[in-house]
Amino acid sequence: MTSLRSHVVIDATPDTVWQLVSDTANIADWFPAMRSSSGDGTHRTVVLQDGSRLDEIVVNSDPVLRRFQYRIVGGDLPVEYHLGTVDVIEVNAGRSVVVYTTEIEPVTLAEAFEGAISGAVQELPKHLS
Repeated sequence: MTSLRSHVVIDATPDTVWQLVSDTANIADWFPAMRSSSGDGTHRTVVLQDGSRLDEIVVNSDPVLRRFQYRIVGGDLPVEYHLGTVDVIEVNAGRSVVVYTTEIEPVTLAEAFEGAISGAVQELPKHLS
């Protein structure tokens, strides 16, 4: 299994950042590798820019810890195991750090996921200004 991690410091309050990253249905609004997304508080479907579909379930959405976790459970990619975690942590008044970790199997998907996730994390501040 491969573990991936990306982070970014954002000039926004943790509550503001949390509101964006925990919006299950609208991840495509801030994740450039995704063409569209839909869902509710427990399930989500995303369509990647290449047209591939991923079906996901929400494992944890904790507004106190500001931790959002989800798993890919189906779709067009041969994902054997996946756990994505987005943590929003207060740095100081008005600043946050977002840490996005992913565990993925098979290892052959890691490079593509790493590029997509790190790109999304680095773009995230633009969606909060």
